[in-house]
Amino acid sequence: MSDPLAVIADLPGVPEAVAEAREAVDRLYRHRVLRRRSPEVSAESALRGARASAALEGVDVPLGSLRAGEVTDPLVQGALRVSAEIGRLGATWRTAPRQVLARLHTVAAADLAPEPALGRPRSAATPAADPHDLGEAPSPPETAARMDALVALLTEPTKAPALVLAAVVHAELAVLRPFGTADGIVARAAERLTLVEFGLDPKSLAAVEVGHRGLPYAESLRAYLTGTQEGVGQWLRHCAQAVVEGTRETTAICEALIRA
Repeated sequence: MSDPLAVIADLPGVPEAVAEAREAVDRLYRHRVLRRRSPEVSAESALRGARASAALEGVDVPLGSLRAGEVTDPLVQGALRVSAEIGRLGATWRTAPRQVLARLHTVAAADLAPEPALGRPRSAATPAADPHDLGEAPSPPETAARMDALVALLTEPTKAPALVLAAVVHAELAVLRPFGTADGIVARAAERLTLVEFGLDPKSLAAVEVGHRGLPYAESLRAYLTGTQEGVGQWLRHCAQAVVEGTRETTAICEALIRA
């Protein structure tokens, strides 16, 4: 199959969900605040996204405390570092995704894993964290084979929308848990990076992680894990809705700046 992403992009309900997400992003980009304050909005979106990503891994902290620099939890700090790193990795994402993923894990798990394990695939002796009840992670050989396929999806042409590619990247990393620690943080960062670099959200404005947090995230991941058309379609529709919800969060940021 020369373009597998194009096939799953046509699963029932997916084209309509992707179109709705595209319209939501386009609507956000027309907001008048973004004419002059786009970097400020993007920074706030990144902060809220990092908080939501950490919360999805089980560490929920107040936004005010995070903004004030009062949170020292290592997972939250890793999410913040990953959020800051995304902007520096875009140029490499399409050509050397393994290098980018290794870097994302290195900054995400700096205080969670031993230094020799940072940015390196887990071994058969290394158990993978499972905060979403996804069951035992695939074996290292199976993980390596699927990572090869994932790299191919990122580096080869596809007619599928950026959102579909981002959703598959996210799900594969979350399910495979290639590093064994902070894989969810890395997966959601890779999704945002894909949305940016493949053109859906080039200014990284949509707080898609916030969208995931407000939806049945673990349930949708488990649906993807079934490998059925129905399950994969459910995950893709979930990701499209997460983008829609993420644009609503960012619109609220814009409106708050007007009122300030």
